[in-house]
Amino acid sequence: MALKRNATAVWNGSGMEGKGRLTSTSGVLSDTPYSFATRFKSEDGQAGTNPEELIAAAHAGCFTMALSFQLDSAGHTADELTTRATVTMESKDGGFEIAGIHLALSAKVPGLDQAKFEELAAVAKANCPVSKALSAVNITLEATLN
Repeated sequence: MALKRNATAVWNGSGMEGKGRLTSTSGVLSDTPYSFATRFKSEDGQAGTNPEELIAAAHAGCFTMALSFQLDSAGHTADELTTRATVTMESKDGGFEIAGIHLALSAKVPGLDQAKFEELAAVAKANCPVSKALSAVNITLEATLN
C-alpha cells in the first residue's frame, strides 16, 4: 500500500523580493504565505511560514506518533507526549543547509522508568518515516519523563 500526500507551492517574483503561497490537500495550509523574510528575517511567524518550520512540524508529529506506538507495544499509554523539533539552518559555501534537528521530548507516562522511556524514544527516533527521510542530517534527542 502506498500513501501519497500533496502540497503545492506557488512563487511569484525574485528570490529576495518575491512571495510564495503553500497549499495542502487537507486545507491546513491554504494559500499560506512564505517569502525570504518569513524564512530568514521573521521568527515570530506573523508574516507566514517557511520550509524549515514545516519540516520541524512534520518531524515532531511523526516522531511523537511513532513513540506512542512504541509505548503501546511495551504495554504503556502516555497521558501526554510533547515534542519540540528545532531545525537549525546554517550558512555554508555561499548557500544554506539544514545542519541538524533537535527533538526535545517531555512526557507523562505512568508506570514507565526513565531508562525504558529513553530506549523506546530512541527506537521511535530511528524508525519514524520523517527521521528516515532526514537521515542525512544529525538528529539529536533529549527525552524527559515527568
